[in-house]
Amino acid sequence: MRASRRAYVASALLASWTGTYLDLYFVGKGLYAFPKRPFPSVFSIDLFFTIVVLPLCTVLFLWLMERLGRFGRMGLIAALAALAAALEAKAETYGLFTHKAEWSHWYSVAGYGLFLSIIWEFYRRFQTVD
Repeated sequence: MRASRRAYVASALLASWTGTYLDLYFVGKGLYAFPKRPFPSVFSIDLFFTIVVLPLCTVLFLWLMERLGRFGRMGLIAALAALAAALEAKAETYGLFTHKAEWSHWYSVAGYGLFLSIIWEFYRRFQTVD
């Protein structure tokens, strides 16, 4: 059980760290922005999302993935990637998120799919380390 708990924590930290740096990169490139965010004069990204929401969602994602077979896991990753892109689009309507005009939400679907796949693989490999 301890190895599993450590794998959850390490994976959540990886997700948070990766999400933070990807946001910093894409915001720095001007591809998207967070108009409404905590401490806007200090941070250009929404740290609440990357430090709180993303790790919690990662733990839930991993918990679900453990309970599925191979095709179920593939379906969950595809569904969550599409859901994340749809939630991004919804966040834009509330002014929480803006994309450059050239941005396609298909980029988000592909990016979230890759991100979730990497987190899952990291989690699986981390469990075997001891």
